[in-house]
This record gives sequence, C-alpha cells and structure tokens, in this order.
Amino acid sequence: MTENVPLLPDDQPKIVLVTGPSGAGRTTAVNALEDLGYEVIDNLPLSLLPRLLDGPPPGPALALGLDVRNRDFSTDTLISAVDSLSERSDIQSQVLYLDTTEGELLRRYSETRRRHPMAPAGAPLAGIQKEQELLLPIRARADHLVDTTGLSVHDLRAEIDRWFAPDGGRFLGLSLQSFSYKRGLPRGLDIVMDCRFLRNPHWDIALRQMDGRDQEVVGYVTEDQRFAPFFSQVKGLIDLLIPAHREEGKSHLSVGFGCTGGQHRSVTLVETMAQALADDGWQVSKRHREMERRDAQTQTQKGPQV
Repeated sequence: MTENVPLLPDDQPKIVLVTGPSGAGRTTAVNALEDLGYEVIDNLPLSLLPRLLDGPPPGPALALGLDVRNRDFSTDTLISAVDSLSERSDIQSQVLYLDTTEGELLRRYSETRRRHPMAPAGAPLAGIQKEQELLLPIRARADHLVDTTGLSVHDLRAEIDRWFAPDGGRFLGLSLQSFSYKRGLPRGLDIVMDCRFLRNPHWDIALRQMDGRDQEVVGYVTEDQRFAPFFSQVKGLIDLLIPAHREEGKSHLSVGFGCTGGQHRSVTLVETMAQALADDGWQVSKRHREMERRDAQTQTQKGPQV
C-alpha cells in the first residue's frame, strides 16, 4: 500500500525525511534515493538537525535517514523539524515513512537474528511495539506512506523510483564507452559490442589522424551497409534491457563499443548511440578511453602552461 502526494516540483531544492520502524526498509529507501541523485545523510544526530535545516538550502536534493537509532532521538524534535520545513517557501519537503506489519517485522528480525534497538537485551516484539507507538505521531504526518510488507528489495526500490525519480521514474544512468581491444576490456561493462567488422577509416590516409567525433569519419563509418542494421539492433537491445535493469533495482547500465584502435569506429558508435538515447529522454554519459589517453599524452608533451 502506498499513500502519496504529488511529486515535488523540479525548480526548488528538495528535502526528503526518511523514517519508519527499524527493519521496515529505511536503509533500502535511502540507498535508492542516493542512486537517484539525492545527497544522503543517514543517522544524523537530531541535535544537529536544526543547524542543518535552519541554514540556506543544502543542495538541490537531500535525503535524511532518521529513526530511533539516531542519537538523542525525540518524536517532538522530529515533528518540530517537519513543521519548520513545511513553513519554508524556499524548500520543498516531504516525509517518507516506511511501515510494515508487526508480524513481518518479527519475521525479519528472526531471519537476521539482529537485536531490536529499543529492546537490545529482550525479545524483539517488545521493542517493535514500543517503537511503533513512539513513531505514531510521525506516521500521521507522512506525505508518502509505503507499506513494505511482502515487498522485496527490488520492489521497494521500484516504488521509490516511481515517486522520486525524474520524469516519473524513468531515471537510470546510462554510460557508453569506446575502447581499443589492444588495451583490453574496460572494467565494469554490462554489455560489450565489437565494431571491428565495420570498414576502418584508419586505411584512408585523409581520415587516419581524425577520430570518430569528426563528421568525415562519422560519414565514412555510417555509410557501411552493415552499420544501419547493426545500430538498429543494438539500440533495440538497449531499449529492451533498460526497463529490465530498472525492475531488478539497478541504477546503471554500462555499454562498451570496441574496435582495433579505439579511435574511429567505436567512437562513432558511442557518439551516435548517446545522441539517440538522449533524444529518447535518457540520462547518458560517454567516455572515450583511448581519446582520453591520447589527449593526456599530448598535454604532457606540451608541458606546463605559463
């Protein structure tokens, strides 16, 4: 079950206070918000909270993880902070409350064999009941109330995505990288595509010193009759995998394009694919490993600038 209010406007700094009973999923929620670009401060001592909130907006998006494990936790202090934020016109604030049933909390504590913070020497049930009673006034003030009973980690991350990701949950970081097979595969790639079957601009003397960002090279590579079907099928594969990765709770998809020297064909593929994905509304970063290496060597040879 999820109760919600409209998403926060994009033109003001955002603060999300994340709280709820211990074991209800707060850590998963703040990690999901961090993946969405929020700066996260978890378990901030409540004595420092007014100092943080009374100053200028701390950034475009901030998530604060707060629960009874925070030093000097006080329901009144937290409600006072919520009231203070709601009165500010320069910040858009919301309270995200993660809740679950008493039986589900007992099951989770039994599986993890962890002690409840409010009953460290006793049975978890006593701590669970005490904490639920303590948090009841805060639960009543929640803007988003998410019942995590029966939700997997992936389900909860998808729920956070749905309400807090840009464009209604389309957020997933995409990175594209060109590289040379001579120097081996880059680390961390999810998908690797070999471009060496495309005709090679290296053998054209006029193009040899250029790279895949130059229009002459782009034209040379894209005119290969195999380019269009290859590009179309790779784009279709990425389009297929993006929602699959999001459903699995992943926040990033990395695709590598390799060719012999990492200068022409792979660079053109990265540039062309990045533009196509950006046109579809995705956040895309790109890296040209061999170009970065070449630029660094050129800068070293030039020496320091005075």
